[in-house]
Formats: sequence, C-alpha cells, structure tokens
Amino acid sequence: MRFARNMTCDVDLGRIDREALREHLMTQRQFLLRLLENPNLMEHERFTDLLWAVHHLEEELGARVSLTELIPADEVHLEVDVRRAFSALLAEWVIYTEHLKTDYPYLYSLVVRTHPFQDEPSPVVKE
Repeated sequence: MRFARNMTCDVDLGRIDREALREHLMTQRQFLLRLLENPNLMEHERFTDLLWAVHHLEEELGARVSLTELIPADEVHLEVDVRRAFSALLAEWVIYTEHLKTDYPYLYSLVVRTHPFQDEPSPVVKE
C-alpha cells in the first residue's frame, strides 16, 4: 500500500489512445452510474473517490468534440484527471490484492505472476 500511495504517475496524454479511452469509458457509463447509486458502496470512501474520479474523467473526455487538437492547458488538465483516476485505481487494486492474498491465495498467485508492474508478466509458474 505504501508503494501505491507514494507512486508518482507520470501521464503523457500523447502516449494514450484518447479516443479508445473515451470510447471505453462511455460504454461503461451506465454501469459506473449504477455503482455510484449503490448506497452500500458509498460507505467505502476510497472506492467512492475512485468511482467519482473515473466518472469525472469520462465526462471530461466525452465533453470534447476532438481529443486530437487540445491546447496545452487543456491537455495538462486531462493529464491531471487521468493521474487522479489511475492513482485511485492503483490503490484499490493493492487493497484487492491484499484481500486475495489473505482469503484466496490461489487467485493471488496468478495476480502476482501477471500484474503489469513487472518487466515480464507471465502466468507460467517459475521456481
């Protein structure tokens, strides 16, 4: 968790497929709104913050006619929005992974081998 909290997420909007991100978030909009309506999830502040960060990013991306011709200040603004959502997602992923380690070690094993924060993720069990 300390790693997730202290991780600096460098976001370069030029390296992100903005249209694909917008499309994906927009196709998940109804699901995200249903999650935000769930009173049980509202009791989990960190998860709620994640949902709002992703929802805000989806709204920002969806409000623009073009994502290819952004002025520098707008690009910086969107980078902050992406960083906020990614940082919240990373923290929740770590908490979820800790839960798997404690309660479902066989699922945790796969996550440890395949997570994207390593040089060569692989499902293959190595000695």
